[in-house]
Amino acid sequence: MKRLVLVRHGKSSWKNDLPDHKRPLKKRAYNDAELVLNTFEHFYEPPAMFWSSHAVRALETAKMFKKRLKVDDKDFKVIDDLYTFNQNELLSVIRSCPDDINKLFVFGHNPGMTILVNSLGDKKMDNLPTTGLCVIDFDVDSWKDIQKGKTILNLLPKNLR
Repeated sequence: MKRLVLVRHGKSSWKNDLPDHKRPLKKRAYNDAELVLNTFEHFYEPPAMFWSSHAVRALETAKMFKKRLKVDDKDFKVIDDLYTFNQNELLSVIRSCPDDINKLFVFGHNPGMTILVNSLGDKKMDNLPTTGLCVIDFDVDSWKDIQKGKTILNLLPKNLR
């Protein structure tokens, strides 16, 4: 079995005139991550691999999860190709995961994240919001074979406030 945890980056700031990949998180992102993690940490069972886009807003979100869930440095990687808004490119990166890893966390961007949640999972959602988390299980032995899985958890900050 393979378990995929998709997490959209936290709410980012548009205040400064920065390139998209350098936009920082807003204060709300830290509060939302706290809400999601307060619930998720009771569900989480290590080990898992954590992959994040290099964009500041995704990487900072991933680092909050890393710290709270006590993830080892060896299990935390920045993957440049995750800085994409395209679900097919995102899925291609996920399918490249080594098969000795059974749980993979991916921190990335919309619209690719929402489209992937809907195409891979069995519960539809209009939008995976910022700091939203979705867990999908696949009854396969290889990441290359993931197609349609079972959505077992959605955590959305607005539902936890």
